[in-house]
Amino acid sequence: MRVRPIDLVDVFVYLVVLGVFIQFFPQVVSETFVLSLLTAVLLKIVLEAVLWAKKTIVARLRAARSIAGRVIGTVTLLLVLPGSKFLVLELVALVFGDAVQLGGFFPVTGLIIVLMLARRGVRRLFAREQPNAGAEPAG
Repeated sequence: MRVRPIDLVDVFVYLVVLGVFIQFFPQVVSETFVLSLLTAVLLKIVLEAVLWAKKTIVARLRAARSIAGRVIGTVTLLLVLPGSKFLVLELVALVFGDAVQLGGFFPVTGLIIVLMLARRGVRRLFAREQPNAGAEPAG
């Protein structure tokens, strides 16, 4: 597994969003900047795994030919989406203990939604700049 530049950008975006949540939501706590950075890395890893699982489940759901296959796919998806929030909370508690707290199910759900929106926004911004990346300046 290789770290791509966009992965580092994601971590920095996650760090900024996490910092905003720490600033404005008292139930979201990180004792130090380094812990915030490590939390952003952990969030990147977990959210990539969740996105991979979600894409896999959705692909199987679309490919399902039977009603039972569709029902199993739908139930699995409905378990993965909220389950991922609990996974994030438990991993953060396991890795960082009381030094980092993401506030519970609803605050972490809001955090993850904002993280995904910020990630999408930054990636769209980079995608717009991509065609001109190899162009030479005029003049």
